[in-house]
Amino acid sequence: MAQAPIPFNKPFIAGQELTYIQEAVARGKLSGNGYFTQQSQQFLKARYDLQHALLTTSGTAALEMAALLLDIRPGDEVIVPSFTFTSTANAFVLRGAKIVFADSLPNHPNLDVDQVAALVTPRTRAIVPVHYAGVACDMAPLLALAQTHKDLFIVEDAAQGIESFYHAQPLGAVGHLAAFSFHETKNIICGEGGLLAINDPVFAARAEILWEKGTNRAAFFRGEVARYQWVDIGSSFLPSELNAAYLWGQLQQLPQIQTRRMAQWHRYYEALQELARQGCCALPFVPTYARHNAHIFYLLCNNQRERDALIQHLGQQQILAVSHYQPLHASPFYQAQHDGRPLPHATAHAGRLVRLPLYYELSESDQQRVLTAIYQFYTGGSAS
Repeated sequence: MAQAPIPFNKPFIAGQELTYIQEAVARGKLSGNGYFTQQSQQFLKARYDLQHALLTTSGTAALEMAALLLDIRPGDEVIVPSFTFTSTANAFVLRGAKIVFADSLPNHPNLDVDQVAALVTPRTRAIVPVHYAGVACDMAPLLALAQTHKDLFIVEDAAQGIESFYHAQPLGAVGHLAAFSFHETKNIICGEGGLLAINDPVFAARAEILWEKGTNRAAFFRGEVARYQWVDIGSSFLPSELNAAYLWGQLQQLPQIQTRRMAQWHRYYEALQELARQGCCALPFVPTYARHNAHIFYLLCNNQRERDALIQHLGQQQILAVSHYQPLHASPFYQAQHDGRPLPHATAHAGRLVRLPLYYELSESDQQRVLTAIYQFYTGGSAS
């Protein structure tokens, strides 16, 4: 009998998500900034030591808010890793910025921070480190660089970074601004959703106005102004209370979710060490300054042909594994605008990386199926 497929990802219910959605309906307010929005924002602000926190419709929307807050304009430059999702760059391209791509580290897809100083010019307005797989970039050199240049800010793309740390500091609390994602593929989900973290108080008041479609409506509801008016640019960045209610159910189960994911991540890591010792593949590297959140488990194959063959082999056994980002500097959209520098490590990671199934409801038996299939591919044997 054929085995059931193992998906790459599966949305899940961890607790009272559906109950809270019903409660949101009963409360009579489904538009944004209601009870569950406030509960979630307060939770995230307190847990991650954020100065201000605003739920958004997506991590993309949070990055777009960051670009607006920095008043990015045509002619400005923004430094972005090439190995990332389009949203990291798109948010700033929408404001007319020129994207300056940086390469990855040789042993990890994260930004190579040692390259960044040479890329900074008088036109550079932002550096956007992406914490790939929930593993922190080395933030201290970037913060030091920002301090030595006027009007240069650090925007953390922490879309994958909830419950991850740089030394003892939560990701999202390190840069001037930060964006989180609660997309259904993330550790904590609400279908589509995100969060903008504001850690520089100079941005706080305006962020709320942009969030409220360019109005001071939030201040009006707090009784701070007699009526609300159109006072700035903005857009519809608030998520529905239905999304916030689902998110609130997930946040209440955050320790349980993380315990399960960490166990799954370490099960992969321990079981695949023998293949890594034999040189069949490389396992994820986690630097000493980082504490990751088990967002992604990936292998680095020796070359793209091997990676594609492994994905095909797993697919033949009803196991969905996937590659990840294609380097943005070589993309059809932006290739002609790139300055021509080769970015070999971003290119290599794009060709070698394969992501294994990792989601809350992944059983030990299904995970063993994945491991057995990988060992069969490399050695003809099975994982112990």
